[in-house]
Amino acid sequence: MPQDIEFHLPFAISVSPDLEGARQRNLDWVRRMGLVGEGRSLEWFASWDMPLLAAYGFPDATGPALDLCADAMAFFFVFDDQFDGPLGQDPARAAAVSRQLIDIVHGTAPAPGADACSVAFADLWARCTDGAHPGWVARTAYEWEYYFATQAHEAIGRLRGTPADMETYLQVRRGIAGTDLPLSLGERAAGITIPAAAFHSPQLRIMRQAAIDVTFMCNDVYSLEKEEARGDMDNLVLILEYTQGCSRQEAIEAARQEVAQRVERFREQARQVPAMCHQLGLTGPEQTAVATYVEVMEFWMSGYHAWQTQTRRYTSALQVIPTTGPGYFDEVLGA
Repeated sequence: MPQDIEFHLPFAISVSPDLEGARQRNLDWVRRMGLVGEGRSLEWFASWDMPLLAAYGFPDATGPALDLCADAMAFFFVFDDQFDGPLGQDPARAAAVSRQLIDIVHGTAPAPGADACSVAFADLWARCTDGAHPGWVARTAYEWEYYFATQAHEAIGRLRGTPADMETYLQVRRGIAGTDLPLSLGERAAGITIPAAAFHSPQLRIMRQAAIDVTFMCNDVYSLEKEEARGDMDNLVLILEYTQGCSRQEAIEAARQEVAQRVERFREQARQVPAMCHQLGLTGPEQTAVATYVEVMEFWMSGYHAWQTQTRRYTSALQVIPTTGPGYFDEVLGA
């Protein structure tokens, strides 16, 4: 597995002081929600260290704010693994089960006896929206919808059996990666509200897209062998290897260049942010909120990278769960 590949992400790295507390509270939550069973399943989940990802990605968060981020990270990965089996080979069924979760985003409560994923997500969404700004709720609802809906299109990619073109890959991967959602969670954790004129400025829109792409493109390299073994086609290295007709090593190097270009683009735009805020006439507190949001994006990129180079999810996945069966211990997502 290409764990020794290095990406230069010139952003600060920090960790929440509440990491140890979050680890225990997160284990309590996944067990209470029924997302993870006991025995090997719980041991495997604990080895991912989702609270470490939250503590790296949201280093200023503590208590309930950090717990929300850690629980969301746990949900993402448990939910994602449910498609590493028969469900991930059935686009119509994948769309149907994802629709149940989309309905929750739009106000439908899980039915009595609902599966663990639905129950856990309903809990997360209620905590996310409690006291949140209506604008934040509206765009985050869209982000969740996009995330859930693209699961069916990843399944279509598996059935196709060959990598897609770059543009199709980006449209699907930006959805199934869900990496816009941690940026929104970072806003909530930081307790900031960004003026719409600034949030939708060219600078922040370009930076946000760069941060999203950097996160999943690095991940595609580190998770390459895990995904390739299970027939996943929406992986940057496989796309480059297939479309450019190059070797595996050349494709990995091309992936590193894709990341480097986006990092530089992010930094170029960041230098323009103070002037943009001044031109928009933002108040002091509003400018501080925008500056904090820039830090949220930087911490997420560096934090996710630090976590994924340490977690056992990628360094030992093929040894823990054989590729001949589903990529999970517990089936927690029902039709």
